[in-house]
Amino acid sequence: MVRASMLLPVAVAIAALGLSSVYVVDEREKVLVLQFGEVVATKETAGLAFKVPFVQSLVRYDDRILSLFTPPLEVTPLDDRRLVVDAFARWRIVDVTKFRQAVGTQGIRLAQDRLQNLVVNAIRQVMGSVPSTTVLSNDRTNLMNQIRDIARGQAAALGVDVIDVRLTRTDLPDQNLSATYARMRAEREREAADEIARGGEAAQRVRATADRTVIELTSEARKQAEIIRGEADAERNAIYAEAFGRDPEFFAFTRSLTSYERALQPGNSSIVMQPDSQFFDYLRSDQVQ
Repeated sequence: MVRASMLLPVAVAIAALGLSSVYVVDEREKVLVLQFGEVVATKETAGLAFKVPFVQSLVRYDDRILSLFTPPLEVTPLDDRRLVVDAFARWRIVDVTKFRQAVGTQGIRLAQDRLQNLVVNAIRQVMGSVPSTTVLSNDRTNLMNQIRDIARGQAAALGVDVIDVRLTRTDLPDQNLSATYARMRAEREREAADEIARGGEAAQRVRATADRTVIELTSEARKQAEIIRGEADAERNAIYAEAFGRDPEFFAFTRSLTSYERALQPGNSSIVMQPDSQFFDYLRSDQVQ
């Protein structure tokens, strides 16, 4: 009984010692094995691994692609026109030993701070070498690739790889927006005034053409009316002449009756004539008979 009771603690101690010497590496992480603070082994493949218990310790790092967002920063392109730029980067730990040596015990947090400085400096360097029109264009792939390459080269000392850098926003500073909008508004108003002036000029030309056409048509109509009136008068005179030639006496009689009708209208008019005037020839009784 005494021997069995002594074996049980020994078995428990051996089991605990065995369990403390075994560890599991997840497929999403990388593991450093430290002995007295020094790196003695790395484990980057998923599965079981062994270490010396109580002597060696483990440090785990994320093996996935991580994101880094930069704060809004002002940059000055080649034409001295200030811009506000936002960006984000994607990065990954590729050399876990070098990463440990670079950031020490502060790990991902310190690496994020250093990477942010590297990306910001790369953005300022690239943006300062091109005009603002290039930065504000729709195709900024070349600029982003240049920023990535510069940041990647500098981040290699940290044991990380900068996979990609993207510019999420490139805009004017708030204090410049009002002036820019005012300038754009003035430009659009000037263009509108030019269009209105051109439209008014075109309308004036059309109006002048229409007025000239009206005058020409009216003149032509009057001309045709005078011609028709003249032809009608000529035809009327021809008819009168023909009638006069056939019976001059009857023609003179009808003309006299027309004259009587026009002269003897009711009213206050008075006509003073001699009684033997030819005007009264057809009013005398002997002529009527």
